[in-house]
Amino acid sequence: MSDPSRPVRTAAVIPAAGRGVRLGPGTPKALRTLGGTPMLVHAVRAMAASRAVSLIVVVAPPDGAAEVGRLLHEHPLAERTDLVVVPGGQTRQESVQLGLAALPDTIEVVLVHDAARPLVPADTVDAVVAAVRAGAPAVVPALPLADTVKQVEPQPPGTPEPVVGTPERALLRAVQTPQGFDLATLRKAHDIVVEGEGATDDAGLVERLGSPVVVVPGHEEAFKVTRPLDLVLAEAVLARRRATDGYV
Repeated sequence: MSDPSRPVRTAAVIPAAGRGVRLGPGTPKALRTLGGTPMLVHAVRAMAASRAVSLIVVVAPPDGAAEVGRLLHEHPLAERTDLVVVPGGQTRQESVQLGLAALPDTIEVVLVHDAARPLVPADTVDAVVAAVRAGAPAVVPALPLADTVKQVEPQPPGTPEPVVGTPERALLRAVQTPQGFDLATLRKAHDIVVEGEGATDDAGLVERLGSPVVVVPGHEEAFKVTRPLDLVLAEAVLARRRATDGYV
């Protein structure tokens, strides 16, 4: 990192260009409502809740940037947080790259956050930012696994799959977002490592460079809303927050 006496500016990039087919047909996943408000709005608010984040770049569907911009304009943030919407690409990696390209040179730390993780607490965001500012080039929040994991030999759908190994659970973590990076490191990783549809984990790209990645504690409420049951759980968490914390 550069001069420690100078404030380090942090931005968040939220790729939201996917369709989210596992939640069913219709509206893109990021625009599905949670407690009457689109999940994307919740995700943007989650990043803005961290006072470290001064800029948020939302990467919209290629043909939906204007719609997403209007939507976010209807849910304004506090004045201390700037918001930019840019059109995305055909893959997640392309979309993240377009988000990174929209960042000004004054940004040194960048978070990449899933729009489908709408309820990540501000403390988790702050922990990731703090670890990057302390010198880690890449940081991921993660939780220990509750279930035993089996490695299998993949078979066609509906066919029993032979087990080929059982990784030691104590050594495994379930990774969440936001993932945090030194901006120069992440840009280099995206320029050098191209995985197309397979690049679902930005920290994995940094690993491919040989750069270190560290883990900080994640949070149970930072789960990803992927299937209908996840949406039910998210509604319950949101209702509890509204009843006890005054969350809007």
